[in-house]
Amino acid sequence: MAKAFPDHPFLRGYYAPLHMECDADHLPITGEMPKELCGTLYRNGPNPQFAPRGFYHWFAGDGMLHAFHVEDGRVSYRNRWVRTPKWELENKAGEALIGAFGNPMWTDQKHWGFDSTIANTNVVWHGDRLLALEEAHAPFEVDAKTLMPKGYRDWDGKVGRFTAHPKIDPHTGDMVAFAYSAAGRFTSEIDIIIVGADGALKRKERFNAPYSSMIHDFVVTERWIILPVFPLTGSMERAMKGQPAFAWEPDKGTHVALIPRDGTVADVKWITGDACYVFHPLNAYDSADGKIVCDMMKYPVAPLFPLPDGSMPTKHSPQATLVRWIFDPAGNSNAYREEQIDNHPGEFPRLDERFACLPNRHGYFQAGVPTETDGEREKRSGLAHIDLATRKVLHWQPPNGDYCGEPIFVPRGEAAAEGDGWLVTTIYRGAENRSDLAVFDASGVDKGPIALAHLSHRVPAGFHGNWRPGTL
Repeated sequence: MAKAFPDHPFLRGYYAPLHMECDADHLPITGEMPKELCGTLYRNGPNPQFAPRGFYHWFAGDGMLHAFHVEDGRVSYRNRWVRTPKWELENKAGEALIGAFGNPMWTDQKHWGFDSTIANTNVVWHGDRLLALEEAHAPFEVDAKTLMPKGYRDWDGKVGRFTAHPKIDPHTGDMVAFAYSAAGRFTSEIDIIIVGADGALKRKERFNAPYSSMIHDFVVTERWIILPVFPLTGSMERAMKGQPAFAWEPDKGTHVALIPRDGTVADVKWITGDACYVFHPLNAYDSADGKIVCDMMKYPVAPLFPLPDGSMPTKHSPQATLVRWIFDPAGNSNAYREEQIDNHPGEFPRLDERFACLPNRHGYFQAGVPTETDGEREKRSGLAHIDLATRKVLHWQPPNGDYCGEPIFVPRGEAAAEGDGWLVTTIYRGAENRSDLAVFDASGVDKGPIALAHLSHRVPAGFHGNWRPGTL
């Protein structure tokens, strides 16, 4: 018998799981849905199928995909759990069997060692495949139209772990990826993985980091792979004792690997810095003088994770702000330079992906703090557009109780200038406990959405998504 969910800050309100799957072919629309807008917004996020066993973490819920297809001014919707091996096992049993992050302390003894993706973090279209991603397993492929499972995409067993944040080079079509704990859970080895535009595996190399770290994201330029190792450490010894599997250890400092794209991991150059954490960068590029410029949403400490003793490192939840890191690969220094770009708290930064790995002028982010606890949580979170040339920021905030998700940029056309297009996102309507698909003119974010497609239910607080252009 399925058990009731516990009262937990990341299992109620906007964060509460949705207990159903459904299709809606004709969503009601207000405003004017652009006729030129044709494609599908896929979103992914944690949506636990059953009440958790023991400890629960927001990052540990089963993946659920939400697909909004826009064509000829109309919008259809479909949502499905990602039917991973874990989901199938627990669905058959009618209850949760695996603890958060696979922790044996909270896992049914019959299933100790059961290893399955939860595929709950991102969803990308590459090589004519739709891949649901998390950061501890190979991608999990689903059908682009039905969202039904096709199974692991592991390149004939050559790829195990795989980041939830691969970067797709807009010129070559290569998908550049990495995997931490590549030699096994909580190990310090890291894999670099490159998949060609045709979906074929082109490169896979392994090197060693200073310590085992939860490495959520990274950045890539035309010439470099920039991979940060932050002191959010992993420890099997702690996990087996019922202590935090991942914990904040600032004394270990930050270490950044610079790896040439046309070289090998043997050419890595390590740069060191003060302890900090970045879940999500905005972009990176090579400057004319040979330096590397990286724009990052930086936290002073890792949010949502404790110290090794289980206590929290700060009294209040930390906030991320946009900074710029500048590296000099040819220089003698093993440090980098940092400058503050903007002081507004935000998360989930995105750009016009045609300018990924290249100099970009425009950036977009969720103007809020999604990692805050109930007592601290803002009453709303909106969207922001930053012009990196002028540093001017335009904001839009919804009514109190409403929350915007990650903004995804869609160009007006293949030849459109950078930033000429739309932002698509979901907005949770707190008073009605449901969500809208929202479309903004990307150059006028502060004016609010130009069109809304209305759902009668909630799209829970999730993580990431992407736009696949064209018909299904």
